[in-house]
Amino acid sequence: MAGMLTAIGLMSGTSLDGIDVALLRTDGEAVVERGPSMASPYDAAFRRRLQGALETARSIGERGERPGDLAQVERELTLRHGEAVRAFLAQNGLEPSAIDVIGFHGQTVLHRPDEALTVQLGDGRLLAGETGIDVVSDMRANDMAHGGQGAPLIPAYHAALAAGLSRAAGKAVVFVNIGGISNITFIGSGGEIVAFDSGPGNTLIDQWVEAHAGIPYDQGGMIASEGRVDAALAGRYLDQAFFTDPVRRSLDRNDFRPPEGTDASLEDGARTLAHVTAAAVLRSARHLPVRPKLYVVSGGGRLNRVIMSDLAALAGAEGAEVVAAEAVDLDGDSMEAEAWAYLAVRSLRGLPLTFPGTTGVKAPVTGGLWWKAAVSG
Repeated sequence: MAGMLTAIGLMSGTSLDGIDVALLRTDGEAVVERGPSMASPYDAAFRRRLQGALETARSIGERGERPGDLAQVERELTLRHGEAVRAFLAQNGLEPSAIDVIGFHGQTVLHRPDEALTVQLGDGRLLAGETGIDVVSDMRANDMAHGGQGAPLIPAYHAALAAGLSRAAGKAVVFVNIGGISNITFIGSGGEIVAFDSGPGNTLIDQWVEAHAGIPYDQGGMIASEGRVDAALAGRYLDQAFFTDPVRRSLDRNDFRPPEGTDASLEDGARTLAHVTAAAVLRSARHLPVRPKLYVVSGGGRLNRVIMSDLAALAGAEGAEVVAAEAVDLDGDSMEAEAWAYLAVRSLRGLPLTFPGTTGVKAPVTGGLWWKAAVSG
């Protein structure tokens, strides 16, 4: 597998809001040509099914187990990804034959790195059959089999993007992805890569406002903007050992739980959790080799103006600048999906997906399962 390949990346993150689809042409190394992208949101009923799947999955002790209705949810999830691919191809006037591979993340329902256990719902074989396109799936497992945390996987793509950022030339830059869980990737001025999960992202805010206002997320930080930071409540999160432990580890959605209903008002809870999201990034950044000068923010959290304001203030106190991905001509919504397309190409070429500095794996390893599309005729 040499030369340029055209890949579609599919990402369904811990926010459970839908499927991000992105097109990429790449050699899996330094050359990246970003194409169109699309979001395919989940309906409220399916979001509730996924929320239920998170609870059901807590009883899993082995990766292949599918207790309760998880097998049916997995099938429905895969079929929805197939529909998203077909809609994306139609929207962009593309035939399946124009795509070399799909990078399929699936839906993480359980992630216990200390037990070398990670479960992403998604049937690669079924998706290949539904789309007529080869699929690479299950890209975390091999890392964990070799002593890694199974996350984050995006740093390899961040490094490729950083090489093309004139604004980052000669600087240490950090890519911050604020999804359900936040993670950071440090690219040093000499190209060294360090990455790890930095703490809760949107998941606590989403759970809080859904429980107390019946809405799935705090759009733009509107609710948080009406509240104040409860220092004691914030401290319950920011004083946890996760932030001071020199051994960085990847997080599961359930590692940080939302406050109790009596802990704060709706507005104060949202404001406090937005502060926690921002402060968690800076606290975790203390574990980096040097203090970065530039933070590039992607993911849904960059659209919450309260999170971004707090992040800019905290980073500014350390002499660093915070910008949304769009300020450096990147797409903060599709970056993760693009990464999964990039990683699929690396997988096909046998290139490493993870490194000791990103997941703690013993040595750089590749990963993923390759599902060939059936050839008719």
